[in-house]
Amino acid sequence: MTVHASLADRVAVLTIDRQHRRNALDLATLDRLHDEVVAALDAGARALVLTGAGGHFCAGADLTDLEDVSFTRRLAEVLQHLAAAPVVTVAAVDGSCMGLGMQLALACDVRVVDASARFAVPVAKLGLMVDHWTLERLARCWGEGAARHLALTAAVLDADDAWRLGFAQQRGGLDDALALATRAAGLSPLSQAGTKVGLDVRPDDEAGLGRFEAAFAHAWASEDLVEGRAAFAQRRPPVFRGV
Repeated sequence: MTVHASLADRVAVLTIDRQHRRNALDLATLDRLHDEVVAALDAGARALVLTGAGGHFCAGADLTDLEDVSFTRRLAEVLQHLAAAPVVTVAAVDGSCMGLGMQLALACDVRVVDASARFAVPVAKLGLMVDHWTLERLARCWGEGAARHLALTAAVLDADDAWRLGFAQQRGGLDDALALATRAAGLSPLSQAGTKVGLDVRPDDEAGLGRFEAAFAHAWASEDLVEGRAAFAQRRPPVFRGV
């Protein structure tokens, strides 16, 4: 299998495994990754960890297979679905995180970065472009200056750059990413899902703002809020059910 999946303690771990290509993705692997995300959510995962096997996160798209417009369209669907997942998503990044790998990391909520990580968006070397969604996320997560540096000059940045510029939220490896995801999995799923909607919605998107307001009202009327307040008063960990 090109993507391995496991689920324990409400945390799903999805591992890209194409080590002969530094985990570069072809179309079949992209589809497999999407299927595993869907399966993990259907199985009740409260957090997802995305990582790569053999010391590399993902070196990009596998250009030994022709990358055409149909591939980029499918990629956009997979990335946007991952970004919209109603649970916390964590990218555990080591080694190469370039091109498509960077897009996967951008689609996740938080990033745990190993000292070996290297980041690039080398589209200008190939005569390609990434879509506007990717450029927007790149600027939001790295800052506009670094985004321009990455996309326009094909710069390769390292783990220290990722930490200094705010792309990485934590330093460490897979165990650290799992610990972060496990903590997140115990928090309120309604709060997390609604907050993700709010963070991504544009001020002029009336439908998106409506979804956020609905999520806001749901959280404030939920049993989870009652549980959270009771747990706080009783000085015990809350048990959230997402209702």
